[in-house]
Amino acid sequence: MRRTLELTVPELDCAEEAQQIQGALSRLAGVAEVQTAVTSRKAIVAYEVDRIAPEAIREAIRGLGMTVTDGPTPAPSPRQSLPGLLGWGFVSVIAVIGLVGIVGERLGLVEALVERIPAWLALAAVLAGGYPIFRNVIRALRNRTVTSHALMTLGILGAIGIRQYAAAAVIVFFMRLADFIEGYTTERSRQAIKELLTLAPQTARVERDGTELELAVDAVRRGDIVLVKPGERIPVDGRVLDGYATVNQAPITGESVPVEKAAAAEVFAASICDRGALRIRTDRVGTDTTFGQILRLVEQAEASKAPVQRFADRFTAYYIPVVLGVAVATYLVGGGTAAAVATVLVACSCAIAMATPITVLAAVGNAARRGIVVKGGRYLEALARVDTVVLDKTGTITVGRPAVTHVVPLDGQREAEVLALAASLERRSEHPLAEGIVRGASERGLHMAEPKEFRVYPGEGVAGVIDDAETWCGTEKLMDRAGIVVPEPVRRRLHSLATGGESVLLLGRAGRLTAIIALADTIRPEVSAGMDGLRELGIRHLLLLTGDRREVAAVVAAKLGLEFEAEVLPAEKLHVITRLQGEGRVVAMVGDGINDAPALAQADVGIAMGAAGTDAAIEAAHVALMRDDWRMVPEAVRIGRRAFRTIKQNLWFTAGYNVIGMALAASGWLPPIAAAAAQSLPDVAVMANSSRLLRRR
Repeated sequence: MRRTLELTVPELDCAEEAQQIQGALSRLAGVAEVQTAVTSRKAIVAYEVDRIAPEAIREAIRGLGMTVTDGPTPAPSPRQSLPGLLGWGFVSVIAVIGLVGIVGERLGLVEALVERIPAWLALAAVLAGGYPIFRNVIRALRNRTVTSHALMTLGILGAIGIRQYAAAAVIVFFMRLADFIEGYTTERSRQAIKELLTLAPQTARVERDGTELELAVDAVRRGDIVLVKPGERIPVDGRVLDGYATVNQAPITGESVPVEKAAAAEVFAASICDRGALRIRTDRVGTDTTFGQILRLVEQAEASKAPVQRFADRFTAYYIPVVLGVAVATYLVGGGTAAAVATVLVACSCAIAMATPITVLAAVGNAARRGIVVKGGRYLEALARVDTVVLDKTGTITVGRPAVTHVVPLDGQREAEVLALAASLERRSEHPLAEGIVRGASERGLHMAEPKEFRVYPGEGVAGVIDDAETWCGTEKLMDRAGIVVPEPVRRRLHSLATGGESVLLLGRAGRLTAIIALADTIRPEVSAGMDGLRELGIRHLLLLTGDRREVAAVVAAKLGLEFEAEVLPAEKLHVITRLQGEGRVVAMVGDGINDAPALAQADVGIAMGAAGTDAAIEAAHVALMRDDWRMVPEAVRIGRRAFRTIKQNLWFTAGYNVIGMALAASGWLPPIAAAAAQSLPDVAVMANSSRLLRRR
């Protein structure tokens, strides 16, 4: 049996440590898969319980000189030790003197300044400043892993071998500077998770046995009554028992406009009670809340590698031997030791390793703040490549609740009178059309009487006695049962309404036909804008896939300009998506995440609408939209395309920069000190480019 172990590793601060952990754990018998997330300092390990114990996995990480803890939240950043800071300061002074000396000599401002630095002092600076790097390299080599730091260390040894001690100090300085830049940018990316964490209340005001208690959120139990006052964050998922408030749900749904909440309304943890107070019955607490699930998915998303990241990993594995080969060739063809050392130095930044994970986390974190939860890099990449969108109808394009569209009195009564009469009868029914009639009467403020002798005729309708008169509401077949004649003009009107995609009921009373009532599932108001957004992105193949009647589907498809396939069972939807994928299309399926779970899973990207509070929707889909807003669908595609475009920019820039840098170093144009400085520039460029995704547009 396979299980997953999630471990927090405080020392996991860069791609080098991630490589070491993956290498050490992958060689353990019984470990099936290892994923690392630098930004959340997590190692997620899938293992076979009958082949390896969790403690053996922890020991393997400790064997790398790292600590490990179990925990659902990101580890705090380890503080720099005083000796480490002093060592960096020491090597920085020597490096700055060396750089000033080299530049000053070129400009004729100073003479032989570098030569005045004692060799023992430069070597001491190299050892003091480079100790963390050398320790990391030794740890990696013991783990049979060659990292870019190993190549840089080789360059330092080469500089010392050719008696360029100041150059070795400069190399160490720029290595530490590059690590600092990487750490700073990674920490900025961590803010996406930290910002989410700060939204979670730590305490809750609970009503128990008539007493108000303030408890830690972890101590709140399902069924507890939680009190929330104005300005406080709601600590649990639940339903309002009583009270009224406007609630800011932006942390969950991304919507900026507060939502009114009253009795029976659903509320979510981390949302803000702006005005008013609420008493809430708890349904979910902590990691089980919608907010907790969002946080967990955002943390794990970085560890889910996109295909382009796997390409980068393979590229890195071949890249290091190529760099060493170029350096050896440079030395053999007469470039000299200095040129060979410079070739190694200029080509060994961490930019390629970090190009994808930093971008993925920045994009996932930014999307989560907008109410779009993406489960990982592979789905960001799939979103970027989507060319076909398959759409469910009921509950996705339409509201999912039938609403009264036409009330046609036939015996001289007013519309309000016949609708109130129908609602009085249907209020005892559980049919969706009955709910639509009752809702329509309630919205109009109509009085509904209590029926007597209520009867249900499955597939036909209902009947009962209202105000001492026998009343019938349902199909033509029910009218035949009641002995009520339906004239031919009325039959033609029924056919016309049904052809237009509406569901039609007849109301009969005291042996006479009283009214026609038509209902339809209305299209969501923002759907048209969402479709236009997809077409602007170049996605032309939009397919409506529904189990509803062909006539109904045709009406909806015509209004939105869609292709459609109707009367399709849930299992058949999966076959339609498979067929499209067989034609070479990259398919996104948009559904409600419950009935459409098989199709959502089969699609290249499954997108669940209105997933807030719905465990099944969040689990079934690859992308969960926290509110029912169709404009979020093209926005999710835009985020995917922007992220994938940024990843490609990072990889192409780094590869091109390194090729040019190696050519200049091999030809002697780039000395070791300049090469050491130059290797940090791709790190800066990649981190800055990826950080653009952290900004909310």
